Amino acid sequence: MELRAKQRIALSVYFFLSGICFASWASRIPTIKTFFNLNEAELGTILIAMPISSLIGLPISGWLVSKFDSRVPLIFAFVFFSISLAMIGFATTTIGLVLAISSFAFCLRILNISINTQSITLQKKFEKRVVGAFHGLWSTGGLFGVLFSTLMVKFEVPIGTHLLSIAIFTITVALATYKFTLKNDKAPSGNKLIMSKPDPYIMCLGIIVFFAAICEGGMFDWSGVYFKEVLKEDVFTYGYLMFMTTMALSRFFSDKLVTRIGVLKTYLLSSTLIVIGISMAVLLPKFWTALFGFFLVGFGTAAFFPLTMSLAGSSKKYSPGMAISIITTYAIAGMLIGPPLIGYLAHAFGLKNAFGLFIVVGLLFIPVAFALFRFEEKVES
Repeated sequence: MELRAKQRIALSVYFFLSGICFASWASRIPTIKTFFNLNEAELGTILIAMPISSLIGLPISGWLVSKFDSRVPLIFAFVFFSISLAMIGFATTTIGLVLAISSFAFCLRILNISINTQSITLQKKFEKRVVGAFHGLWSTGGLFGVLFSTLMVKFEVPIGTHLLSIAIFTITVALATYKFTLKNDKAPSGNKLIMSKPDPYIMCLGIIVFFAAICEGGMFDWSGVYFKEVLKEDVFTYGYLMFMTTMALSRFFSDKLVTRIGVLKTYLLSSTLIVIGISMAVLLPKFWTALFGFFLVGFGTAAFFPLTMSLAGSSKKYSPGMAISIITTYAIAGMLIGPPLIGYLAHAFGLKNAFGLFIVVGLLFIPVAFALFRFEEKVES
C-alpha cells in the first residue's frame, strides 16, 4: 500500500475516534443536566467553559503546529482529550464538572487544529477532494458514539462507566495508529499572524464557520434536551442520532456535491435545509416532524466545516495551519455565543422558541456566501 493511502487511513481513524468522543459527551448532556439539577440558564453558563477553554487553547495550538510536525500535538492532545472525557463522567461537583469540561475543550482545540492541518496537507497529495470525507468520518464516529450512548441510556449504564470505556478504547486505537500519521508537514513560511488589514477572503470564511458553529454547537448541546423536555421522550438521543446520521452520510458526498454544483450553491443549499429543518421542529413540535426536521438540519450543516477548512488552504497570506487557526477563532466565538445563548433564551422564552435562533443564523449564511464567492474568484484569478 502506498504511503499516502496509509496516511489517509490513519488520519481517517483519528477523525473517527474524535467524533466518537465528542458525541459521547454531547449525547449525555441531558444526563448531566438531570444529575446536577440544572435549569437551562445554569446549563448554558456551564457550557461557556468549552469555548473559553478553546479560546485559551487557540494560540497554543497555532504555535504548536508552526513549531512541530502536527502529528506531535495531535497525539498528546488526543490522549488528554480522552482522559478529560472520562473525568466528565466521574465529576460529582459543578466545579469538578467545569474543570473536566474545560480540559476536554482545551485538548479538543489543539486536536482540531492539528488534525485539520494534517488533512489540508494530505489533500495536496490527491487530485480529488478528500477533506469532506475526513469530516464525514468524524460524523460517522459521532454516529457510533450516539448509538452507543443510546444503548447506555436505554440500559441505564452510569455515565462514568460509559465515558471511561470510550476513553480506554479511543486511546488504545489512537496510540496504535500514530506511527502512520503524516510527518514533516511543518510549513516553512506563513506561520506568523500578520497584524494588518484583515484578509477579506479569510474573514468571510471565518464568518461562515462562526454561523456554522452556532448551528452545530447548538444542535450538539441542545438536541437531546429538546427531545427530552419539549417532546417528552425518555430515550432522548433519537434527535441527536438522526442529526448525526444525516450529517455523516452527507459529508461523504459533500466533496462530490461541491465539484458538481460549486461552492456558492452548496452554501445556499445548506442554508435552506437548516431553515426548513428547524422550522419543522419548532412549528410542528411532534416526534416525527421534529425527527425529520433534525434529519434536514444534519444535511444542511454537514458541508460548512469541511468545505470552509478546505478553502482555507487557498489563502495566499497564511500557511494552512495558521489559516485554520484564524478561522477557528471565529468558530470558537460561535461556540461561545451559540449554546449558552440558547440556554438563556430557553430560560426566558422556552426551549422551543429558543431554537428559532437557528432559523435566523441559517438565513444569515446567504449574504456571506455571496460575498465569499466574490473573494474566491479574486483568489483563484
